[in-house]
Amino acid sequence: MVSLAVFANAQPRPKDPPRPAAFVDVATIAPGLLVEARYAAAHNFVGTKIDGYEKPLCYLTRQAATALAQVVADLEPRGLTIKVFDCYRPERAVAHFVRWARNLHDAKMKAEFYPEVDKRNLFSDGYIAARSGHSRGSTADLTLARRSDGRELDMGTPFDFFSTLSWPSDKRVSAEAQTNRALLAQAMRKRGFYAYDKEWWHFTLRNEPYPQTYFDFVVR
Repeated sequence: MVSLAVFANAQPRPKDPPRPAAFVDVATIAPGLLVEARYAAAHNFVGTKIDGYEKPLCYLTRQAATALAQVVADLEPRGLTIKVFDCYRPERAVAHFVRWARNLHDAKMKAEFYPEVDKRNLFSDGYIAARSGHSRGSTADLTLARRSDGRELDMGTPFDFFSTLSWPSDKRVSAEAQTNRALLAQAMRKRGFYAYDKEWWHFTLRNEPYPQTYFDFVVR
């Protein structure tokens, strides 16, 4: 029998914060956008669904969403579109990554995502951080894909491949991959995004509206 005192002393569970009105589901304003939300399922470098992702959606601030929709429209005459892997990222998801990185015994996804990296070095090498710009709502991880069938263009490495091969400047990837990386960077830059020098897929809106605010509402 459970004592009534347990219920009397129990603290109410805090409610998840609602999605701010300033955030938009990008797919609703960008016809043709493809969404493969990697952290809402198990195919990612952790190998499990990540905390804070309940649905495979791409939320961004209205400014970033509008700019990304313009990129999608710009690419349409080329027969291309954008496929997003991650957009807004709750702070609780970042905390999940940090816990995973500190658990050195969990290396089940190493062969696919970080074959040449010692897991002990993920923080010092810059692959995992205690805070992510994604949580500010104006950063997205994405690639180019064909509109006709959704097939991704060759970028030299897969998304979230922890290696210097994923640096946009790395010349060891094929000429085709270098051309595709340059095309992606150019298309994003035209609409106000800047690239991250260690990940060809990572772009942030230059004039992001919440440069100092990290959000933690659930993707649902």
